[in-house]
Amino acid sequence: MGSKPTNDLVGAAYAAPLDSMPSATRTAIKRRSLLVGLLTALGIAALAIAGTRAAMMPQIHALETQVAEAKAEAMDALSDLSQLESETEQLRLVQQYSTDFRIPADLADAIHEAARRENLDLGVAFRLVATESSFRKRAISPVGAIGYTQVMPSTATWLDPSVSEKDLFDRDTNLRLGFRYLRMLLDQYGDARLALLAYNRGPGVVSALMLRGEDPANGYARQILGSE
Repeated sequence: MGSKPTNDLVGAAYAAPLDSMPSATRTAIKRRSLLVGLLTALGIAALAIAGTRAAMMPQIHALETQVAEAKAEAMDALSDLSQLESETEQLRLVQQYSTDFRIPADLADAIHEAARRENLDLGVAFRLVATESSFRKRAISPVGAIGYTQVMPSTATWLDPSVSEKDLFDRDTNLRLGFRYLRMLLDQYGDARLALLAYNRGPGVVSALMLRGEDPANGYARQILGSE
């Protein structure tokens, strides 16, 4: 019969003294012992790690929750800071325009807010009111234009049918409609100069002059923009 498999030899050899065994058998036994020891050590280590992880999970979850809460608080703080900076900048601009045009701060704030709502350049908005009415609430032109932005009653009704002529003496209503009308003209012409000329002379007049190849400039846009 052939020789027995090495594993059998190794198994049987454990009962005999190691020194009396053949060299190959001793080597096999040593390798097997090392392997068993290594596997045992790895198994114990894995169990220890698993136990440590399980024990630490509540702490990890608690820390993750704290981190998420801290991030949310930081985002809220940044949002509050941004809002505060925006409000501070608005107050600074209102104060500056109030000083530059020598008007009450509440009127400067109303013009600022109405211009912001219609996405108008603030300088243009303030200079328009200065040019149209010299910041006089009850200003009335010879042709019947009313208030801060000198809105015609017919234009106001076209923009907002619920508005009556007497409503145009209300500060916020007048600014809202005047600036809305200018925004519409800016969108229509795509050019601040032409839009301002249409605001002053009427879109029909400006368009007719341009069709005849004439320049509709009359100095009004220069007053608002500084150039024409």
